[in-house]
Amino acid sequence: RVKQLQTSNIPEVTINKVELAQLQSNRQQDLLQKAVDAGTAVEHLVPRQSSSWTEKLKKEMYIRQMKVEKKLSISPKATASTSRNQSHAGPSSADTCHKPRVEEMKQDVKAQKAQRVHEDRSSQRKIMQQTIQSNLECLLYLRQPEEAEKLLLLYHSNPMKRKLLNVDAYNVVMRGWARKVWSFWGLRPNLDSYAVLLECMTQSQSSTKAIWRCVQHLKKDGFHVDELFQKCLFEGDEKEKVLKAIRIIQPDYQLPSPPKPEICKAALLKNFYSEKEMVSYPKLDFTAQELQERFQQQLEMELNSTITIKSVESTKPLTPQAIKARQQLASFRSQWRDAILQALQKSKHNMSQVKTMSGHSVLYPYLCLLPDEEYVDIMMQTLNSLSPQGESLAVLARELGSKVYNRYLTQRKLHSGQLEKVQEIYEKYIHLLAKDTQPSEYLPREYWEKLVAEAGYGPSLNLKDCSWPYVLLMRLGMYLLEILVHAVKVPRNTLNPRLPSKLIPVLYHIYSFRSSWQVGLIKPHPIFSQIVSDAAEAVLTFNSSTIPMLCPPVPWTSPHFGAFVLSDTKLMRYVDGAIQHQQLLDQCPRVNLHPVLDALNQLGNCAWKINQPVLDIIISIFNDKGNEKLDIPPPVSEAPKPSVSPSSSSALHKSQKHELLLCKKKAAEMHSLRMDALYKLSIANYVRDKVFWFPHNMDFRGRTYPCPPYFNHLGNDVTRAILLFAEGRPLGPKGLDWLKIHLINLTGLKKKNALQERLDYANEIMEEILDSADHPLTGRKWWMNTDEPWQVLACCMEIAKASRSPNPAAFISHFPVHQDGSCNGLQHYAALGRDLIGAISVNLMPCSVPQDVYSAVAQQVEEFRKKDAEEGLRIAQVLEGFIGRKVVKQTVMTVVYGVTRYGGRLQMEKRLKEIEFPEEYLWEASHYLVKQVFNGIKEMFSATRDIQNWLTESAKLIAQSGRTVEWVTPLGLPIVQPYYRIKPTVLTCSMKPDTVKQKNAFPPNFIHSLDSTHMMLTALHCFRQGLTFVSVHDCYWTHALTVDIMNKICRQQFVALHSQKILEDLSKFMLKNYCSPDRESRALWQKKLMEQLSNVPKTGRSTRRELQSSKEVWK
Repeated sequence: RVKQLQTSNIPEVTINKVELAQLQSNRQQDLLQKAVDAGTAVEHLVPRQSSSWTEKLKKEMYIRQMKVEKKLSISPKATASTSRNQSHAGPSSADTCHKPRVEEMKQDVKAQKAQRVHEDRSSQRKIMQQTIQSNLECLLYLRQPEEAEKLLLLYHSNPMKRKLLNVDAYNVVMRGWARKVWSFWGLRPNLDSYAVLLECMTQSQSSTKAIWRCVQHLKKDGFHVDELFQKCLFEGDEKEKVLKAIRIIQPDYQLPSPPKPEICKAALLKNFYSEKEMVSYPKLDFTAQELQERFQQQLEMELNSTITIKSVESTKPLTPQAIKARQQLASFRSQWRDAILQALQKSKHNMSQVKTMSGHSVLYPYLCLLPDEEYVDIMMQTLNSLSPQGESLAVLARELGSKVYNRYLTQRKLHSGQLEKVQEIYEKYIHLLAKDTQPSEYLPREYWEKLVAEAGYGPSLNLKDCSWPYVLLMRLGMYLLEILVHAVKVPRNTLNPRLPSKLIPVLYHIYSFRSSWQVGLIKPHPIFSQIVSDAAEAVLTFNSSTIPMLCPPVPWTSPHFGAFVLSDTKLMRYVDGAIQHQQLLDQCPRVNLHPVLDALNQLGNCAWKINQPVLDIIISIFNDKGNEKLDIPPPVSEAPKPSVSPSSSSALHKSQKHELLLCKKKAAEMHSLRMDALYKLSIANYVRDKVFWFPHNMDFRGRTYPCPPYFNHLGNDVTRAILLFAEGRPLGPKGLDWLKIHLINLTGLKKKNALQERLDYANEIMEEILDSADHPLTGRKWWMNTDEPWQVLACCMEIAKASRSPNPAAFISHFPVHQDGSCNGLQHYAALGRDLIGAISVNLMPCSVPQDVYSAVAQQVEEFRKKDAEEGLRIAQVLEGFIGRKVVKQTVMTVVYGVTRYGGRLQMEKRLKEIEFPEEYLWEASHYLVKQVFNGIKEMFSATRDIQNWLTESAKLIAQSGRTVEWVTPLGLPIVQPYYRIKPTVLTCSMKPDTVKQKNAFPPNFIHSLDSTHMMLTALHCFRQGLTFVSVHDCYWTHALTVDIMNKICRQQFVALHSQKILEDLSKFMLKNYCSPDRESRALWQKKLMEQLSNVPKTGRSTRRELQSSKEVWK
């Protein structure tokens, strides 16, 4: 009857336009509620003009009830019969028992009525569900999945109405969106589209025919079913659901076998990857159980996102002032946390009330990804780490946005099941490294890929692309900063009780000028800075990704996976907002990246430990007001004080204002240096009893860097001095000699002398070496007057221990010995141009004594000066006695990296000031010297300038055409220069190439890419020889035992690299990339570019054989 009443009120359907009918009126809802369910409000799509079928139904039910009651009251037979059935009473007269029987029958009827009402309600509920589903089906039939989704959400948004929905309703909408794939607004569905569609079909229990049709479409679009499992990324159990769908139509289907590993065919590494007898991967001095425990420690640290460690300043005695300041700070921080939390929650509530996604409301979903307390933690961490001089608004915003993004990624990896799978695979991966497991010939990348392939099921280890654009990170960070600035306040009378207790902001947004640009700064109030300074807190908080890893890094297997366990790490570093680098890496065949990935894994797998005696000496000096001569920054309290009070700055003379400005600048520099040293020393102290690792990545040129930014072996003299290899090796017959030669290299003495002469000199000064080792702070302190004092001290201690051991050759040394390139940039230019004279000056040719290019250029410049002085040039006469190696070194070194004459003049001016050159002649002298240095280099390196000019002019024409300069390194790494003409605003980014930067940067960047290629080749071949190897760009480190082997590998790989036709290959790549093959379609600029790229500079005679025998390339 309900269906009859419903059909009696269905209006005509207009196919052209389907509209959702208005909701029922309140009166109709009340009637419907009574008729269907006393506790459930129901909406139904009916035309506004039709009569309510629910009213008719209600009326009919009422009439029916009255008839039943009337029938009961006049039917003694029915009453007697019912009475017998219900009460089991004996025979009785209708006259005597009429009233009780009627009452009993009424109770029975009421019970039957309640049962009928319950059944009716269930029936009505089912009818309503069918109605909803049929409405959805109709909308999908009309190809309006958007309207179907709206209708579904209309019911879903109300908890009471949601009870009418069942899983079938959701499945209908999912199927509708899946069907939308076929039209896809003109886009061709990809493999991910089909994976999602099949997953939906599994969940919605679609028919076999529908799944079969989907698979046919997949094949029609040129895909294969196996590719779903080989190329798609899955989270959670998505892979299993897709597999279940496939097995509905192909019950015997099995997951495809892992593809056969591709072999890199790079010309420089043919033998490396194709050798039949592979070398077993070196083992660490840890059992599998120990490595597993270290992995769990690392995982726990990354799950916490941050780590709090003791500051090295904590050893200082606490003063009453510090105790009071710490108590104040703790109280304020508690108040600030509450204030920030309230402000955040209020802001989110206001956003949730906005119906349109505009302004700040677009950030609302991103403010709901984490618990509110985590956002507060992030903001408090930023506040606590802010320096008194303030920080750039853009830098702070980016950091805040990135911290939210990284925590979101961690949560997503947890929810997707990725972490569980990483744990499972890492537990097996450590068998490659543990000393109590069988040797294996796999490289780390190969072994990890093998384990992933064997795992088969479960989520992918790479998350589906979920990166947030730079602009979004900035907007989110700016919004959190805004909350921080407005919420955090402090009483004005905190430090001076006589002032009113008015609350004032702790943070201020101010503007300052950097060069010619106006930039926004967030600066703390002096009250806050003073309290923090007085508190001298004993702990520091860092992001977990800034601390060295406590277990071997996860090997790089792709541009998206490697390094830390959870923390997101980019394979390639690039400027914010740039996406070209990642696009090039994604487009590059994976096999072409294998050499780069394997080299990074090799560098990251080097285990380190702390040189504790040296660290303790450094910390003692750090806490005793530092020592600028030894590169230990003093505290800000030691900063020079102005002779006048800054409070009366408006009445000061110009010279006094200048003095005040210089004092402020010096104080800011001292604070920055002091905090940098504090971070490094505190982290070193935290890992003093641990073995740790530095995962590596690279910049856009391929130069490698450790991921932890504060403390690593690329740091200054202090940092390098406290690092040792965790693995020790015996010195062997020549190891002690190499330690002594290394010591002399570090002192900066005897640079022009042969290796044997340096060794002899070391033996001559053994008394000084031993005194420095035994009495570093109380002895003659010879080590303090060297170029690298802390590394010299550490080396003195190592030599002392080795020379005093019973058998120095058997002494186990953990000390890294360095071999540095001789002006590496000029070496590459000389090799590219086959430049004989230049090759000799940078030790590419065998020579009786090491050549020093800086001294050679200084000598050349001195000859020019003498000639000009004889001709009466005044400035040449004034410069007599001032030209030396130190004056010209920086400019010579940076000429190959694109320094201009303007930049070179500034370098010269700075060097001349250091040697107390007459100030009145500084500008003229520096201008003269830079001109002569450039002339000297041009004469010595005749081919270098030709190559530089060719690279520069080529880049200029490419940039003028609107393209960025791209090339591929000899190892197959794609590179693009990220220089664009932009204004430094926070939320905008232009993509027009900057012609000046593109052309000036191309020569040095190209040389850097060759430099990194040579380093990676050396790293891979050192592994094959069983060497420990790390690098600081062109400075290579290994054990004293293996220095000779490493030097030989360096030379071999340098020769192999420059045996390639590097410039010719570059020309071919650029012609293919930038010039149209169709001659008729070439524009005038393109013809000019083609002519330029084709005109490769001519080179001199080859120096390959001589280079092979030169032993001074690295020294």
